[in-house]
Amino acid sequence: MASWDDMRVFLAVARAESLSRAAPGLQMDAATVGRRIARLEEQTGAALFRKSPQGYALTDLGARTLAHAEAAEAALNRATEEARGDHGELSGQIRIGAPDGAANYLLPQVCAAISAANPDLDIQILALPRVVNLSRREADMAITVSPPQAGRLLVQKITDYRLHLAARVEMASAVTDVSTLKGQRIVGYIPDMIFDKELDYLGDLGLERVAMASNSVAVQTMALRAGAGIGIVHDFALPFAPELRRVLPDEVSLTRAYYLVRHQSDARSDRQMRFAEALILGLRAEVARLENAVT
Repeated sequence: MASWDDMRVFLAVARAESLSRAAPGLQMDAATVGRRIARLEEQTGAALFRKSPQGYALTDLGARTLAHAEAAEAALNRATEEARGDHGELSGQIRIGAPDGAANYLLPQVCAAISAANPDLDIQILALPRVVNLSRREADMAITVSPPQAGRLLVQKITDYRLHLAARVEMASAVTDVSTLKGQRIVGYIPDMIFDKELDYLGDLGLERVAMASNSVAVQTMALRAGAGIGIVHDFALPFAPELRRVLPDEVSLTRAYYLVRHQSDARSDRQMRFAEALILGLRAEVARLENAVT
């Protein structure tokens, strides 16, 4: 029978799809991780992974084992919470994955407030210009701009947020209507690195050329502050960029939404539920506060 320690190694390799990527989190070297997996497969009597130069991919049996291992992991976490008997302050570690707009301009303030109320809680913010892979446990929960359509996931809408064109004052004054945008230098995403259709802001405006591009919202905002051109900016980011003014706010106004995504099994975790509730309420309040500060 496999022990929980064996299952912990199995889960790490299944999520990382690689011995070398799984090893640091297990505090083992890759060779040791490989021996542990080999021993587990010997005990099981069948292969759990298909090995190749590209990494470790789950077999059909491995995929079924993963579901059982994750259920056991969730049960162990719930048992640990109940053993603590602590339904007051949160503790331990929680990692949040988020697109870099939310990670740069919203999460630091919201997480600082949660951290102050829960001094034994360690919060990690994973800012990525792509969708966070929860199945690999890159994070405990993720903020997304589109609700996922597949997987055993718990999805909660956090809040709507608004975006407008913005530029330095001297550049904003040169734009009198949408037709004059085509004569301006545009700042935006690298076209082939837009990881979600909700981030394709410029297509509807007929703007094909992006004179200065980045896969990072924060870099785009800094480029606009430096006078590189005109681009779409989150309203909640404008209080951090006093040099910028909204351009054609009545003609060009976008609304998007953030969603909090977690594993469905985490809905049974009191700790995760309480953190998620605090995070959602904090994000809603912070978006409203920053957007209301925009003139």
